Amino acid sequence: MNFTELLEAAKTWALTTGVKIVLVIIFTLILIKVIKVISNRWSSVFHKKRTDEEAKKRAETLTSVIQNFLVILVLVIAAITIIGQMGIEIGPLLATAGIAGVAIGLAGQSLIKDIINGFFLLLWDQIRVGDYVQISDKNGTVEMINLKMTILRDFNGNVHYIPNGTIDIVTNMTKDFSRYLFEIGVAYREDVDEVIGIIKEVDSDLRKDPDFKDDILEPIEIFGLDKFADSALIIKARTTTKPIKQWRVAREFNRRLKKKFDEMNIEIPFPHRTVYIGQDKEGKAVPLRVATQAEKK
Repeated sequence: MNFTELLEAAKTWALTTGVKIVLVIIFTLILIKVIKVISNRWSSVFHKKRTDEEAKKRAETLTSVIQNFLVILVLVIAAITIIGQMGIEIGPLLATAGIAGVAIGLAGQSLIKDIINGFFLLLWDQIRVGDYVQISDKNGTVEMINLKMTILRDFNGNVHYIPNGTIDIVTNMTKDFSRYLFEIGVAYREDVDEVIGIIKEVDSDLRKDPDFKDDILEPIEIFGLDKFADSALIIKARTTTKPIKQWRVAREFNRRLKKKFDEMNIEIPFPHRTVYIGQDKEGKAVPLRVATQAEKK
């Protein structure tokens, strides 16, 4: 083939196949641009509705994941189309890619599971940074969450790295609001209505305190006399606070309640035991000798 024929063939290819390839490239670039514009607008609309920084971070993560997936999908389709236009057999390439994909999928199935679970954890807003959660037998404050893993730091300072693919049950103790359940034990001699009145009074004073009033969302709920325990009457109550503030509020409430009980002479009982000395076959009890010791001065 001489130079003239080669030039003519190149001209023919450029006017037919070349034009098609250029159109595919242009269409691909336009489609990628549209995907990015739509993603950015969706993210902007979401940000206007939320002031929470963690919600914004979650939206950005999800937007990035979806955007990258769509861009990769468009690029793969464009590449296959261009290869087909160049006259290369696509069948063998797809078969090879399929086998390689299966091998990679088998090797990285745990990673894929982590990413899918992480995506839905973010999408459904199950947990966020700063939440106190329990995952399986681990609990702590969420320090970081991404598509691969969730990182918790427990009360002792230990850090737990939990792959998202292993998460099946999440208990979030600080989503939207938190609650603390009180089980307050008093002696059997005490008047239950009087004790309930004292509990309400302590709660009212605590909600007026400038250091705590913003953390408590509503007055304490008193469910009443819950059970008759071995040595005490158990009164059950519950307080509702801002997220992760329940322990701080509960500790201060318990401190004030103890002081109030002491002031009102309300007994918080020690365990009581009945001692049975026993009898012999004649029905006589063994003598029980009790000795007292004078206090040394």
